[in-house]
Amino acid sequence: MPVSEAPRLLMILTENHTMLDGRDLRGLVALAQVAEESGFDAVMVSEQTMLSGDAARNGLMSNPRMYAAIGNQDPLTPWPSSIATLAAVAAATQRVRIVAGAIIPPLRHPLLLAKDLATIDLLCEGRLVVQPTVSWQEAEYDAHGIPFHRRGAILDEHLAAMSALWTDSPASFAGEYFRFDDVYSEPKPWRPGGPVMWFGGERMHPALVRRMVRYGSGFHPFGVPTDEDLALLAEGMSAAGRDISELELIGGTRATFDGPDSVADVERAMDDIPDQLARGYTTFCMKPSQYTDDPAEVRDICLHMKNLLLDMT
Repeated sequence: MPVSEAPRLLMILTENHTMLDGRDLRGLVALAQVAEESGFDAVMVSEQTMLSGDAARNGLMSNPRMYAAIGNQDPLTPWPSSIATLAAVAAATQRVRIVAGAIIPPLRHPLLLAKDLATIDLLCEGRLVVQPTVSWQEAEYDAHGIPFHRRGAILDEHLAAMSALWTDSPASFAGEYFRFDDVYSEPKPWRPGGPVMWFGGERMHPALVRRMVRYGSGFHPFGVPTDEDLALLAEGMSAAGRDISELELIGGTRATFDGPDSVADVERAMDDIPDQLARGYTTFCMKPSQYTDDPAEVRDICLHMKNLLLDMT
C-alpha cells in the first residue's frame, strides 16, 4: 500500500547538547512530549556506543549545532544509551512513532537486540521504527572486538536472525557469525514479524538495495540522494515485485548557520521542503537545537514548522 502523502515532521532527540545538558536525559524525554503535543509524527534517537580520540579526525564541525557525521565529533559528545532512552520515550508518549535511528546491530548479539527491540515495540504498542546501520567508526568495532571490515555481512546475519526470532518459537539460525537452535524469544514484538524498518546511507549500493527490498519500509538517506540513487532503488524494488511508492521517503530541514555560535533561521531551513515534496518525500527531520539554545522555545518552533509545512501542501 502506498505511503500516505500527508507531510509529517520528525524531531531528533539526540545531538541536542548545545541546548540541554548532556546528562539531562529527562529533558530529552520532555522534548519527545513537546513533539507529540505539537502534532509531530515521530521522534528519533541515534547512537554511538562510544567515541574514540579520532572521532574528530576530519575536523570539528564549524558549528556544534550541525549534524554529527563521519569524523567531525568532539570525543566528549554525549551519546546516551539508545535502548534505555527509547524505552523511556515509549513510556512517556502515546502517539508519536519512536525511531531507533542509526542503531548499530553488529555491536550486539541478535538474541539481545531482538529482545530489547521487541520489548520497546510492546512498550509503545507498535510505534517503534528501527533503522539498522553499520556506522563508520573502526575504533568502536575494535573496542567491541568485532571485525570492522565484515560489518556489512554481520548486519545481514543480524537482520535474518532477528527476523527468525520475531517470527518463530522456537527459532533457529545458522550463519558464519551467529548460530542458535530451538530458541524461544518471548514476548514477540507488537507487530507480527517485528518493527517497521528504515534504511539509509550516504550513497546507494547493492547491499543497501538488497536490505531495502527485503526488509525496508522507509528510505532515510544521510544527505541528499541523487536521481541515480533513487533510480537504482526503484529498479531494485521493481525487480523484487515491489514499488518504490511503498516506501516512506525521509528528508529534512536544511539548517544553515551564520557563524560558530549562531542558531539557524526556521523559515530559511525549510526553503528546500517544496522540492523534497516534489521528489516524493513525506517525512522531514528537524533537530531543535539547530534553531534555539532555549528549551522553552522548542514548542513554538515546532508549531511554526508545522504551520509552514501545512502551507506548503
